[in-house]
Amino acid sequence: MARKIILLIFIHTQMLFSIAQNTEEKNAIKTVLNNQVISWNAGNIKEYMQGYWNNDSLKFIGKKGINYGWETTFKNYEKSYPNKATMGDLEFELLSIDVYSTEIANIIGTWKLKREMGDVGGIFTLLMKKINGEWKIVCDHTQ
Repeated sequence: MARKIILLIFIHTQMLFSIAQNTEEKNAIKTVLNNQVISWNAGNIKEYMQGYWNNDSLKFIGKKGINYGWETTFKNYEKSYPNKATMGDLEFELLSIDVYSTEIANIIGTWKLKREMGDVGGIFTLLMKKINGEWKIVCDHTQ
């Protein structure tokens, strides 16, 4: 009987630890995305890019197809949004954050740019990976 009680306590403790860890990872991911919004709204694309994996294997999939690499993604953002007026004010609505492990997560959300020239928006799916202790976007599919 004592073994069963110890086993139940162990399982319960593991479940609580897992829930707490999952919440901690989700909060860390939300912080990365919130920092991106702050940087974007300050007109700082380079700072916005800190949420992305700075690697040639970064994938960005948009309406024009797939692009590889942090530098390519950065240059495409600069070309598409050359000034604060075109950047507008960014909003994300996170629809789901699925943390599959302490190192892999999938995020689905919507984005909206409020601009004087006209609002635009769409939906995104992000694959995030914890690299060197930091959550980074390794694949972004935005439309």
